[in-house]
Amino acid sequence: MILAAAALALGASAFVAKSASADIAATDAGGGITEAEADACRGIGPQCILVLGCAAGTDGEPSPMLKDRLDTAISLYRQGVAPKLLLSGDNSISEYSEPESMFKYTVAQGVPKEDIFLDYAGFSTYESIYRANAIFRVERMVVVTQKYHLFRALHTSKALGITAKGVASNQQKYAGRYYREAREVLARDKDLVKGMLKLKPTYLGDEFPIEGDGRDTQIF
Repeated sequence: MILAAAALALGASAFVAKSASADIAATDAGGGITEAEADACRGIGPQCILVLGCAAGTDGEPSPMLKDRLDTAISLYRQGVAPKLLLSGDNSISEYSEPESMFKYTVAQGVPKEDIFLDYAGFSTYESIYRANAIFRVERMVVVTQKYHLFRALHTSKALGITAKGVASNQQKYAGRYYREAREVLARDKDLVKGMLKLKPTYLGDEFPIEGDGRDTQIF
């Protein structure tokens, strides 16, 4: 029984990875992506670049993983891959805000505030992607995160009817790699089921179409 359950979990995880692999357009290993890879992203006419949040430090600075995701997204924005950035993360308690950390870093790199949209209720990968469509009316986007995570994000996008390309942000080796990859197997399985059932996120709310002004979403 245990072996059967493990085989099922691994099989479902492999299915998610295989189904999404063709939508990974490029990997940023520290030097950005090529113009041909950028063209592959532009080919879907993305409305935005979605950056999936992860831990921010106690000082409010992005963690190394998050900083690398932001650097990749900012590079894509400067290459004209998409006109807007959607920064989605956890702000479930007032003392901790991934979106605010992401916003401050992105503005410091020179991205205009009106081109930055913030999602404070991106409590999970699934919820960030669901809300990208439901709240920000995104139908086509480029997703940026590390590669191990990108398969799940792209599969979820497809399940929820969003056309997406992915760019993997893999500039360095990150601590805790094996734990994250093991955890990702179960996370893929969970989001596979959520996508099939089209489960609603924790919060919905007012819409902020991505073609608008990002400053309307910047609430500090």
